[in-house]
Amino acid sequence: MTKKHLGSIYLATAATIWGGMYVVSKVVLTVIQPIELVWLRYVVALITLIMVGIVTRQSWRIRRQDFPHILAIGVIGYDISIWTQFVGTKLSSAQMGAMITSATPALMVIFARLLLKEKITFRKGLSTCIAMIGVLCIVGVGDIGDANQLGGMVLGIAALSWALMSVLIKRIPSSYSQLVVTTYAILIATVLITPFAFSQLDQAQIYALSQPAIWSGVLYLGIVATAAAFFLWNKGLQMVDAGSGGLYFFFQPIAGTILAWLFLGERVGITFWIGAILILSGVFLVVKES
Repeated sequence: MTKKHLGSIYLATAATIWGGMYVVSKVVLTVIQPIELVWLRYVVALITLIMVGIVTRQSWRIRRQDFPHILAIGVIGYDISIWTQFVGTKLSSAQMGAMITSATPALMVIFARLLLKEKITFRKGLSTCIAMIGVLCIVGVGDIGDANQLGGMVLGIAALSWALMSVLIKRIPSSYSQLVVTTYAILIATVLITPFAFSQLDQAQIYALSQPAIWSGVLYLGIVATAAAFFLWNKGLQMVDAGSGGLYFFFQPIAGTILAWLFLGERVGITFWIGAILILSGVFLVVKES
């Protein structure tokens, strides 16, 4: 297995895990507010990554000139992008959220060209277009026009910031352990988000954490969907072109829809399966190119 193929597996796994977050978050968010949930998952992820780092005897030393890039990953990706996703969806609709954030791979292609001088090949451009059409089939285009325009603008910031963060990861020297890089970035994000989370935390939410379904959901979101998925995404992007790597982001709506169908009883129509085939076809074009 080549380095690029292994990176593809890492990226697809991370995006699939994020798709599964929809099912778990739907339960947890009934009692925990979004900003507090983000903080809790980051704290759990941080503890997990530090423990793994200590057990595996990672070197935690980062050169001063590389710290700004890690700071940018934490602030732009793990704070701004995640927060604007929640706010934008609240101001508009989940459908618009899926629509606009699905532009992330295309934005990654552009940022990779501007910042990393990666070539935009015909196959890369075609695969991105095919996959984005697949996303349109999955989320639909029904009442998008009725959604709040401000929410759409905020969601645009979410897509833009995650794409920029994903490309900046390529600026981190490959000599660093991605576990260490991910830990520092989540630490930065946690410190910045802590004041906002504590200002809204109340006794009812603290009590809710004693419920097995809630605390187990928080543990899943922190350990699997944050610590593991962020690490896999960062590791995968180090192994493939940034522009091509963005395509694996499209595994998120596929996994989310299938799991919602299986566990929440949500309906899945023929357009979903058409969209899934188009997304997988787009990814196949990139894998074949590599």
